[in-house]
Amino acid sequence: MTRIAGLHTLPLRADLPRPWGPDVPYNHVIACTLVLDDGRTGTGFSWTPSVGAAAVTALLDHDIAAFVKGLPPHPEVVWDHLWRHLREAGGGGVTTIAMAAVDIALWDLRASGQGLGLADAIGRRRDTVPVYASGVNRHYPLGELVEQARRWVGYPAVKIKVGRDDDVERVAAVREVLGPGTLLMVDANQRWDLFRARVMIRELEPFGLTWVEEPLPADDVHGLRRLRESVSVPIAAGESLYTVHDFRALLEAVDVVQPNVVRVGGVTPLLRIAELARVHGVPTFPHLLPDLSAQLALALPLPCMVEDVEDASLAALGLLDGPPPVELGPGGARVGTHLGHGLRFPTLEGRS
Repeated sequence: MTRIAGLHTLPLRADLPRPWGPDVPYNHVIACTLVLDDGRTGTGFSWTPSVGAAAVTALLDHDIAAFVKGLPPHPEVVWDHLWRHLREAGGGGVTTIAMAAVDIALWDLRASGQGLGLADAIGRRRDTVPVYASGVNRHYPLGELVEQARRWVGYPAVKIKVGRDDDVERVAAVREVLGPGTLLMVDANQRWDLFRARVMIRELEPFGLTWVEEPLPADDVHGLRRLRESVSVPIAAGESLYTVHDFRALLEAVDVVQPNVVRVGGVTPLLRIAELARVHGVPTFPHLLPDLSAQLALALPLPCMVEDVEDASLAALGLLDGPPPVELGPGGARVGTHLGHGLRFPTLEGRS
């Protein structure tokens, strides 16, 4: 039986053309090559905007690499074994972010070994998925925010950041640019308490919001449940959670879940979360990383949209070698004819 023979990492950093704020001028990607004893390789990656890249790399290089050597290249089997092994280092965060690199590489191997792209290896349910334009723009002056919204005219949906004293003015200005036919979402990034969230959602409700994202601290499930019961705008959350157990509790408190494929530990746990969410009738909208998330969205059980933060995809950051595996735009997301997930990092070639 084929076994895992080795794991190699390469930390990368890409400057953001549109910084996410003074404290987030770049993103970190830890590219990973998983080598099998028959010579085949799979590509994975971990990702973090600003914090923890060195810790993730160290965990991959020193603990994970030694543990996975000799295991069969089966994504679900490896994930469960690795999860049990790493638990004493923490139940989520650095551990699951590091695990994602291995899991994504194993799915790359599985799909390419079957002669399929990732979406088809999982089980494609649709040929395209809508894309919503998104920006990390809370720090933008009003004029710059409006100009960004103008660039997004033609997308079916748009999301902007809130959590300022002038939120009503800013949301009103964006709605005026987009017109009534475009879905509009807002993201508070955990900046409100329950009282403030109720007040602000009622003030913003006239602008026809599709959802309010992360209005409260991510792990305040009780607060989210109380908020959802008291407002009419749907609530979305999940990008800051790490395990299927976190999502099991969250599903009773929100209308949309948004797992980040890296933060939850890879493709394997994201698919488990999506199946659990389906039981509750809650759609799964993958968070960020559209180069991979769009491929997953084609195979998720319930319809969803893919988030494309302006100039922040792996392709837009110049981190990929060759053509990007996903085409993104106002007309939706479509995948190419590549095998596996099609994500290749140029500096990893030949390192196995």
